[in-house]
Amino acid sequence: MKLISWNVNGLRACIQKNFREDFDALDADIFCLQETKLQEGQIDLDLPGYHQYWNYAQKKGYSGTAVFTKQEPLSVRLGMGKAQHDTEGRLITLEFEDFYLVTVYTPNSQNELLRLPYRMEWEDDFADYLMSLKEKKGVIVCGDLNVAHQEIDLKNPKANRKNAGFTDEEREKLTKLLARGFVDSFRYFYPDAEGIYSWWSYRFKAREKNAGWRIDYFLVSEDLKEQMEGAAIHTGIPGSDHCPVELRMR
Repeated sequence: MKLISWNVNGLRACIQKNFREDFDALDADIFCLQETKLQEGQIDLDLPGYHQYWNYAQKKGYSGTAVFTKQEPLSVRLGMGKAQHDTEGRLITLEFEDFYLVTVYTPNSQNELLRLPYRMEWEDDFADYLMSLKEKKGVIVCGDLNVAHQEIDLKNPKANRKNAGFTDEEREKLTKLLARGFVDSFRYFYPDAEGIYSWWSYRFKAREKNAGWRIDYFLVSEDLKEQMEGAAIHTGIPGSDHCPVELRMR
């Protein structure tokens, strides 16, 4: 089984940059999107063979997630059931027979860390939500987690130490989540790989210089770890400021 996750930074714009060709070439069994920036009815995306599930933000042109899956899930849930978190379209959970698939677009802490207190609240509630699923069956979490976990996960760690996405607080939340029984699939297969990122700023020719961050993940609950076959980051696909990330499961 092949799973893909991609922050498209506006699906309508991404479609103008060969999204459909990339989608077809990646040929995933489950394809997850973040930051679709859509409202219902703003796009008609024909994907034969896939079931489509969308979660839209109340705010127009903002956030949003989607999942396209060849296998119809047993159930679908939008959000985590907490009103303070469920207006921005950031979370979709699909239940399959052997696992839950959760795609997430984690809130950004923003310039000057204006949203860091809310981000910390989100992190705690999201972790508890994942634990509630994990009690029932295995969990695969994918998406833009808006944090580079370790110094190896971004080009300039010292310069970004207190910036959004690389604060001690954000990194510690991911450390704690992993300690509660999840595996960072890319680091599982490539523990020492450097210079492989999933996001580059549009400024300062960052992608051309590969001055990037690895902030897009597949996390897999420990009970599914032995079923992982491989992971990849498709740095050569240019349709967004993020690139697709991949997980392969037996």
